[in-house]
Amino acid sequence: MEGLNLQGWLPIRIGQTLGRWQVDWCWFGEKRLSQPFFSDAVEDALRLPFNQVFRRQTPLSVLSQWQQQSAGLAPSAFIFHASRCGSTLISQMLAQLDDHIVVSEPPPLDALLRAELSDVERTAALKGLLSAYGQRRRGVEQRLVIKLDAWNLDELPLLRECFPDTPWLFLYRDPLEIAVSHLRRPGMHMVPGMIGASVLDDGSPFVGQEDFIARRLGRLFQRALAHCREFAGMAVNYSELPAAMTGRLATFFRLDEAQCRQAFAAVGQHAKQPAQVFIGDSADKRREASQLLCERVEYWAQAPYDALERFRNA
Repeated sequence: MEGLNLQGWLPIRIGQTLGRWQVDWCWFGEKRLSQPFFSDAVEDALRLPFNQVFRRQTPLSVLSQWQQQSAGLAPSAFIFHASRCGSTLISQMLAQLDDHIVVSEPPPLDALLRAELSDVERTAALKGLLSAYGQRRRGVEQRLVIKLDAWNLDELPLLRECFPDTPWLFLYRDPLEIAVSHLRRPGMHMVPGMIGASVLDDGSPFVGQEDFIARRLGRLFQRALAHCREFAGMAVNYSELPAAMTGRLATFFRLDEAQCRQAFAAVGQHAKQPAQVFIGDSADKRREASQLLCERVEYWAQAPYDALERFRNA
């Protein structure tokens, strides 16, 4: 496809149309991705009159063609997480930095990681997709940080094949606090059948939502520990935030003192609702937990959590 020009366009959806994989693109121009989630940025962009009139759809192969014609930044870090544990806080702090592109839980990446594609097709598409996200649309960008969905943890080996030198971390928190959050408002991976087959499935029947959530958290912690050991991941507890952004996370993300100060401009805000002031909620969540939830979390998730803590502290 000679003369391909997708400067200012970003992939917003990848799916099958009449049996063929297609990419939907949206015009962002030089607008930064500053919202808590990529889907929020897409929603805002689609309100632009231009995007209501002009849409682009291309074959999946165009991702590789665009990368060859205009190579973007390679990812400088991957953020994996257990959900409801501060990953959005970290990504929003990094999004304050002018030279950072932060792409938070983009649906096209999840689609590619779990799509039925050949290894060759998937590898080429993953590299092309992240190259598209890594385009220097404003000319000052130097680093690309990708935050994945919580259920993408076991696709880590696929990303390691494509980007073996990219460091990654796994963020988590006390499982009871995570479980309370999902009982209030369940994430997609905490609703039976919502995301389809997943490594979080253990193949056994469950009794009630408390049991289901606790078992999934335990499974997630187990897989995270295994991957941290095998692929040299950094384990980070919610309790370390936000102070760790001036310590070991500053080293991990290669931030200098000025960047740390700029990143902390986001700390006074609620990560998912920037208009609100951020207030820690651990104590409230623990008070809210029912006896049944405490028992299920203790049975299924506490030991894997303690193992992750030993790994982190070692």
